[in-house]
Parts: sequence; C-alpha cells; structure tokens
Amino acid sequence: MEIIQKIVDLGASVVLPVIIFLFGLILKMKPSRAFRAGLVVGIGFIGINLVIGLLVDNLGPAAKDMVERLGIELNIIDVGWPATSAIAFGSTVGALAIPIGLGVNVLLLLFGLTKTLNIDLWNLWHIAFTGALVSVMTGSYPMGLLTAVVHAIVLLVLADLSQKQVEKFYGYPNISFPHGTSTPYILFAWPLEKLFNVIPGFKNWKADPEAIQKRLGILGESTVLGLILGLVIGLLAGWNGKDVLNLAVSTAAVMLLLPRMVSLLMEGLAPVSEAASEFVKSKFPGREVYIGMDSALAVGHPAAIASSLIMVPIVLLLAVIVPGNKVLPFGDLATIPFIVCMMVPIFRGNVIRTVVASTIALGFGLLLSTYISPLFTTAAKNVGFSFPEGATAISSLVDGAVPTTAIFVFGAKLGYIGLVVIGLIALATAYYINRRAGKNQEDQRTA
Repeated sequence: MEIIQKIVDLGASVVLPVIIFLFGLILKMKPSRAFRAGLVVGIGFIGINLVIGLLVDNLGPAAKDMVERLGIELNIIDVGWPATSAIAFGSTVGALAIPIGLGVNVLLLLFGLTKTLNIDLWNLWHIAFTGALVSVMTGSYPMGLLTAVVHAIVLLVLADLSQKQVEKFYGYPNISFPHGTSTPYILFAWPLEKLFNVIPGFKNWKADPEAIQKRLGILGESTVLGLILGLVIGLLAGWNGKDVLNLAVSTAAVMLLLPRMVSLLMEGLAPVSEAASEFVKSKFPGREVYIGMDSALAVGHPAAIASSLIMVPIVLLLAVIVPGNKVLPFGDLATIPFIVCMMVPIFRGNVIRTVVASTIALGFGLLLSTYISPLFTTAAKNVGFSFPEGATAISSLVDGAVPTTAIFVFGAKLGYIGLVVIGLIALATAYYINRRAGKNQEDQRTA
C-alpha cells in the first residue's frame, strides 16, 4: 500500500512517462524510442498543467470577485479537483484503486469485453472517489470496493462507446478516454443531440469554431475569442482596466498555447499507439485495441476552451438561481474544459449546443454536489484533509457533479443488488458492443 501511495504521489507527469516507457518495451519498441515517447508525454503534461495553471491563477481571482459582486452566500465550498483526488486516494478504498482498475481492465481485455487498454492509471482516483462516498454512506468497506470495481467497468464501456466519435472529431486514431470526469457527460450529450436535431431553427444553427470565424472574421479566431471572453469575465468581476486587460491576454494565451501542448502530448503517444496496434494485430489477429488516455488530450480544442470560458459566468449564475443549491463554485471553475470536452465531439464542435448542454448538466450537477456534500465532508475528515478557512462543508464539481456519482450513490442505496445491477448492465453493454458488433463486422467481411 505504501509503495502504491508513493507512486500516486509522484503525479501524472511522472507516473505516465514511466508507464509509457514500460508499455513501449512490452510492445517491443526500441528502448530509446520508448524512452523518448514517455519523456515527450511527460513534457506535454507539464506543458498542459502550466497552461491550465495560467488559467487558474487568472480565472480563480476573477471568479472570486464575481461571486462577491453578485453577493452570493453559499455555505458549501467547491475545493477543486486536486483536493478531491487527494481525498479519494487517501481513503481506504483509494489505496486499492490502481490494482482494482488494472485488474478489471486486464480481465475485460482477456474476455474480449473491452478494446480499451487504460494506461492513465493516475486518474483511477475517480473510481476511488465514488468508492469512498459509498463506503461512508453505507458504513461498508466491501461496498466501497465493489463500487470501485463496477465504476472501472462503466468507464471502460463508455470509453469504447465514444471512441469512434473521439477519433473522428479530434483525429486521434486508436485513442479512447476512460476518464472519470469527462466521459460520463456523454450520457447527457447523446439524448440532447437527438433533441437538438428536431428543434426547428436550432437544428440548423452552425456554431463550430470554423463557422464562427467565417461569420465574424478576425473576431471569430480562437485567440481573439479568448481575449473577448477574458474582457467580459474581467468586467463582470469589477476589475480595473489594467487587470481586465491582463486577464484578457491570459485567456487569449490559453486558447493558443493549450492546443500546442496537446500536440506535443500526441507526438509522444503516436509511436506507442502504432506499436500497440501492430502488437495486437500480430498476437490477436482481427482484434482492435484502443489506448486509454487522459482527456487532457481533448481540452485544447478551440470549441472546448471557448465553451468552457462562456460557462464560467453561467455556472456562477446557476449557483444563485438553481433552487436547493448550496455549493459555491470556485476551485473547479478553471477545470470546466474537462467537463465539456467529451460533449464537444458529440455536438461536432458546436459551441452553442455544448454550452446549452453544459448548462443543463451543471444545473443538475450543482444539486448533486450539494446532495453528496455530507459524504464528501466526512470522507475528507477521515483522511485528515485541511479545510479552507471558515469552511465547514465542502464539495466539488469534479467529481461531485458527474453523472456516474449519482448512479453509484443512488444505486448503492439499494444495497449490493443496486451495484450488481449496474455492473450487469455495463457488462451486457460491453458484450454487445465488443462481441456482437465484432461478429457483425466479420460476417460483413465474409459475405
């Protein structure tokens, strides 16, 4: 357990390069090539974190001042994903999250029930989070472990289901996202996309970055759009001219730099993905494998960033007007790109559809994060979390507002049977999409 915790404490930018290097050796890549791939991925993650840090450092104070200007008084503090992940991994369930995630993945791969090989081990804190909440709620450690197991299955199934849309939109061949925050939001996006397609007028409204730039010219360019959104947020925060301009230029920089960092990350992943594909073809003829990665690969798309910046004031407004909400959004405002990035390919980059869907999802999400706050707060106390000054109750948008959190918290209220039913539904779906669909493809080839 201590060894696992020490590995977790190293962080994704260190752990993932090591995993990729070892994975490359297993795939029979040259050691020098595998080493370079892992190193470039690590550098890419550091670059992404630096850019996200730039956004956090500038957007965080602006959000705080917007809250004060709006006179919002909410008693549950959004502590953000870094605190949430630390609480999750620090829990009794969290100590086993990585072995559970690996074990479930290997078993599903062996039985042909998933195509995703998840190497994003650090983000298995998401399954630890739901496991910790259920363990606190039920007072049962085994139920917390079962939750983590079923959650790992669900994420792999959702990754497989969404892979083709990820590949088509983002251009990432053989890459999937079994990410605990981003991927579950496709459960909102799929039905809403069908609804949007039957609404007169709305269904024909093109609002992807290319269409916006075509209509608005230079005003529609991603960097200029970032500048404008930064100006709006700064003015809503009541800042002076100098600070508003600094925020505006910073958001413009994020719009330009984040896609560049994602490209660097993909430079490291590309040879590993190719080697994995060749390895599977040689060992398992006819089978396909996806490399499960962090959705940080998706947050750099202009549609994701633009939608996220628009959502900042909207989320703060929702916090005021949604009846029953008690959560003060703060720590996770700058990580909204991770919430919207998997909805973007479903809506084919349409910023308006993404914003509308995100508004609906986070409206419900605020209520969910309010509901789970007592469990979250207890889990934090159990690991000795240091609460922000004046805070007695905490929560988070990541992962407090995520659909899978609702599925497992409410499912666990039915006891073991609720969790088993969720697991059986996930496995049945996995069987259908990976066995039946594969058989149909084989029938078509032989016909």
